[in-house]
Amino acid sequence: MERGFLSFPPGSDGSVDVAVVGCGYWGPNLVRNLVENRTCRRIVCCDTDTDKLARLSKRYPNLLYTSDYDEVLKDSTIDAVMVATPVSTHYDVASRALASGKHTFIEKPMTATSEQSLKLMEKAAAGRLTLMVGHTFEYSPPVIKIRELIEANELGMVYYVSSVRVNLGLHQSDISVVWDLAPHDLSMLFYWLKESPSRVYAMGKAYVQKGIPDVAFISMEFDSGVIAHVQVSWLSPSKIRRTTIVGSGKMLIYDDTDHSEKVKLFDKGVDFSEPQTFGEFQLSYRSGDIVSPKLATYEPLQAEVEHFLHCVLSGERPRSDGASGLRVVRVLEAVERSMANGCTVECGQPEFIG
Repeated sequence: MERGFLSFPPGSDGSVDVAVVGCGYWGPNLVRNLVENRTCRRIVCCDTDTDKLARLSKRYPNLLYTSDYDEVLKDSTIDAVMVATPVSTHYDVASRALASGKHTFIEKPMTATSEQSLKLMEKAAAGRLTLMVGHTFEYSPPVIKIRELIEANELGMVYYVSSVRVNLGLHQSDISVVWDLAPHDLSMLFYWLKESPSRVYAMGKAYVQKGIPDVAFISMEFDSGVIAHVQVSWLSPSKIRRTTIVGSGKMLIYDDTDHSEKVKLFDKGVDFSEPQTFGEFQLSYRSGDIVSPKLATYEPLQAEVEHFLHCVLSGERPRSDGASGLRVVRVLEAVERSMANGCTVECGQPEFIG
């Protein structure tokens, strides 16, 4: 374990010194992208498990490593902290980072409760610090292209969205499949539609681990009239990442497992003509071209890390800021209440921005 990194001087050339806290499953991916980013000058890797640090140090021997989070907090030259610890620890780790005056990035979901999310937002605002949540798909070329298509009215009025995110594993011991997988689809939905749901109904079951649902079906209704359905599961024979958006003009399929054509736009639909005489009823069906728009090829996580560092240096509001994280957590809580009580839950949402 390398110690004594407090002696390094702070960056004065537009660079950012970052500590990654949590170096298990996702943390190393953050480290990799920080190493490849020229804006990041110094990287400190922190985890209470020294074996994880030892494995990471074999790949990146020139980085700094510590098992003591207090060392990170005491180092005034560390500008930002990226949190990739278990969800139950997000609030404590992030709260201490903000209290130490450090810009903070938190992997999804933001916190275990909406109350905790609100407190972090208040701390960040009071300290004029950047607070960003890891909704990686909002930085994905296909997801950005879909938002552009919706904004350009290519689909017409959006009717409904249906999403399936299933695979066999990885079962989590501390959170359900809802908190593990659904944040991806929820963050994309809110990014596309620019609104949060007003009502939620969900069903879920725990088949493998008692008390930890591994399959769930989530239905949502938005004030605009859009309805959405999200299916998430750790119990499926195949990996599926597929979203369908149906509009009054065109329809769209986003398949994240398709390496060549992730987004397909279908010129398909049905038009209803108002009857002019008694007994007249006419529907007109359209079936035109299928277009796969050109997409950029950069890694979403790379863009997300770059955006965080940019916001730290510029003071700009992140695309997936604290309010974005709060929206997702509030809906996750509504899903949990709906599954527990078997009823539709009204969603109290903050003002939507973005």
